[in-house]
Amino acid sequence: MLKDITLGQYFPGKTVVHRLDPRTKLLLLIVYIVALFLAKSWYSYALVLAFLTGVTLLGKIPFKAMTKGLKPMLIFIIFTALLNLFYTKGGTLLVDWWIFEIWSDGVRTAFFMVLRIMMLICGTFLLTYTTSPIALTDALERLLSPLKKIHVPVHELAMMMSIALRFIPTLIEETDKIISAQKARGADFETGSIIRRAKALIPILVPLFVSAFRRADELATAMECRCYHGGDGRTRLKVLRYAGIDLLAFLVGAALLAGVIVLRRFGL
Repeated sequence: MLKDITLGQYFPGKTVVHRLDPRTKLLLLIVYIVALFLAKSWYSYALVLAFLTGVTLLGKIPFKAMTKGLKPMLIFIIFTALLNLFYTKGGTLLVDWWIFEIWSDGVRTAFFMVLRIMMLICGTFLLTYTTSPIALTDALERLLSPLKKIHVPVHELAMMMSIALRFIPTLIEETDKIISAQKARGADFETGSIIRRAKALIPILVPLFVSAFRRADELATAMECRCYHGGDGRTRLKVLRYAGIDLLAFLVGAALLAGVIVLRRFGL
């Protein structure tokens, strides 16, 4: 299960999506999320799904990597579907058994909610798959730079978010190694009651926290040795500049949002 978590991974490439300015991709992700939450009908979801599929194909991201990242969220997705299935009433009564009732509106709402969550996760994965952590840091800092006028530590916040994304795969790999080592010593994480399984996680969590603090201390030492002192006076190896392809991407994003709004307005 841990190997299925792909958030924070970056797949290098030279595709159109990879060449987009990271600021463009962040803004397009916001537009995509807004369009996804505005979608209410089959046509709206089909339009957003077509956009997601097109970006995935242009970025040459394997669909297997996208579906693999959904596996850790499977329990949450199923739980959300069941809540909407049994607690949404309206339309035609389909099932009436004991205390459970399933209505046609509940089925529709549950399906759309599951689709929305899956597409939301996949859209977020696309950003990290096609954008390096350093580029994301620069983009976040540039987009949030107006907040510096009210003394918000923009550079530090962007750096913390980038480091967190960067170390997600590392911590997952470390956790997998610890679990394998504990299993080799006879630890059992799959049998027994819930309380027993929770107690069995202690030999995993303790060395994991120790390793995480050790890595954090090593990273802080390395940054101090390189005379890191925040964002004041810092220069960048790659200066972010918008290009014609970014303008085209903005037009596509605007067309997506406008299409969803029109379909919602006319109830399609």
